[in-house]
Amino acid sequence: MELVIDRLTKQYKNKIAVDRVSLTIKQGVHGLLGANGAGKTTLMRMLCGVLKPTGGEVKFNGIDVSTEDYRDSLGYLPQDFGYYPEFTATEFMHYMASLKGMTKQRAKEKTAELIELVSLADAAKKKIKTFSGGMKQRLGIAQSLLNNPKILILDEPTAGLDPKERIRFRNQISQLGKDRIVLLSTHIVSDIESIARVVLVMKDGQIIQNGTPNEILAAIQGKVFECVVDNVAAARLSNDYPVINIRQEGDKTFLRLVADMPPCEEAAPVQAALEDLYLYHFSGAKIHSIERSGM
Repeated sequence: MELVIDRLTKQYKNKIAVDRVSLTIKQGVHGLLGANGAGKTTLMRMLCGVLKPTGGEVKFNGIDVSTEDYRDSLGYLPQDFGYYPEFTATEFMHYMASLKGMTKQRAKEKTAELIELVSLADAAKKKIKTFSGGMKQRLGIAQSLLNNPKILILDEPTAGLDPKERIRFRNQISQLGKDRIVLLSTHIVSDIESIARVVLVMKDGQIIQNGTPNEILAAIQGKVFECVVDNVAAARLSNDYPVINIRQEGDKTFLRLVADMPPCEEAAPVQAALEDLYLYHFSGAKIHSIERSGM
């Protein structure tokens, strides 16, 4: 089972949104990590056949993305999924099943199975307009699984969810990756840190890293530092380097930051994490986690 992407390109006038991406994606959960505007959604829409590429091709087990056989193997949850607020969860699932050409009996059986799978059985007869964001996202996953797809593509599926719903959602995705290809796009590092077998880092329309979490973290080992300095030095370092964490400790300041070389005498190298890697590549938007202690 493999999804082969060959020199896939999408250009809008003078802007190249996806630039000659070539990948082979196999069974398991793959995390597509990148900042907003990196090209993730454009890439995923081309993988789903929603958007026609400027160049290149996509095939699943030799089947082209433009064919009905490819679409039969595909489940898709777009970033902005359209719901019908007056429908109940069951009515919505039956409606989506009809669009996929399923018989009424098969739709009924599959709906009951999937609503149970995503822990919505108690809400099956409630209108979608009463659902929380997490419940809507779980319903979105359920509809994407109606045709028992071998490829499941999820675009920013946890955006706007509270921490509890996000954890529930990640656990669900992890289970689904056991017997299919799952491609999960996000700019939220924690979404993929614990469940992705392979992490793809996308920047400016290109895949700049592709490997297991440990493999891609090798690029920044020795470039993540922690230090405790006075407030004047902290202000200077915060201005000069991407800072992941800053915390006041009495009259001193603790910093965790990314730098190619030790940024000060007090800096000690520490084990790199995926959030550090994200900041290393996308430091145009600095991430500051402000904590205060000893005050």
